[in-house]
Amino acid sequence: MNKAELVESVQKSLGADTSKAAAERAVSAVLDSIQKGLKKDKSVQLIGFGTFSIAKRSARQGINPQTGEKIKIKASKTVKFKPGAGLKSKI
Repeated sequence: MNKAELVESVQKSLGADTSKAAAERAVSAVLDSIQKGLKKDKSVQLIGFGTFSIAKRSARQGINPQTGEKIKIKASKTVKFKPGAGLKSKI
């Protein structure tokens, strides 16, 4: 499912009186709120769905697959998602 399909699904869930534009604003608002929550609190917990959190990746040695030469990969941050019990039971 991509974002357009998600917007259509949200529109159908909200009812026939909801426009596609309103459903898209709702989806965008949820995604923006998750991003802001990660920046502010470092995690977003949705009971029954799962938890988004920030994880740190340490610097490490890598290999360029084209040339085979060793390269240094800088330390970085990434987003982890741990599904909740409610989501696991529905899959």
